[in-house]
Amino acid sequence: MLADFGKAVAQFRDPKFTKTLLKSLFITGLALFLSLFPFYWMLAIILPESLTIPFIGTFYPEAWLGGITIGFAVFAMIFLMFPIAFLVIGIFLDDIAEAVENKHYPHLPKVPHLRIREIIGDAIKLFFVMIFANIVAIIIYFAIPPLAPFIFYIVNGFLLGREYFQMVAMRRLGEKAATKMRKKFRVQIWLAGILMALPLSIPVINILVPVLGVATFTHMFHRLSARG
Repeated sequence: MLADFGKAVAQFRDPKFTKTLLKSLFITGLALFLSLFPFYWMLAIILPESLTIPFIGTFYPEAWLGGITIGFAVFAMIFLMFPIAFLVIGIFLDDIAEAVENKHYPHLPKVPHLRIREIIGDAIKLFFVMIFANIVAIIIYFAIPPLAPFIFYIVNGFLLGREYFQMVAMRRLGEKAATKMRKKFRVQIWLAGILMALPLSIPVINILVPVLGVATFTHMFHRLSARG
């Protein structure tokens, strides 16, 4: 498992990796930037021009619009950038897996690229599953604060391992065989997912996880396939 991750990190300078990362960063950044406009517009409609609080004074919420929007931007960068990047990187999964196979498994026959409809469908499904799971996890965080870090890594590790391995394996096995293989090696896949989840708690660094995840699970898939 660690060897799979090490190979993925060692190949990070691969032009295909870099190109895919830059494209995902651009699209992710653009999505976050564009999301600020409806947020600002919505606040401008909701907030009153002035708000008078007895014994305290009059406030002008509209003057806070800029600060609130900047705060939202910071929140989005820290908490939403990874799920959005995760959604985007799903579209480029074939590029990363192909780059890994070209370098480390050149003897393998080429596989047809996944249909864009399937890729986007899987990426969107994973995006919403991650959002929902983390909302549930946040509730548990507040209920049992000392366990929050462990819950974060366990939940996201499970999701990362399950979905990344499934998507990578489907390229060569199809959905049914990929699901069967994933269930057979579920513990190893979960542990690898937790390894991927560790950088998730580090803002900005977390946007590298999707690229490393695809590469790591591509190596894992071929290693486990060789075991039968």
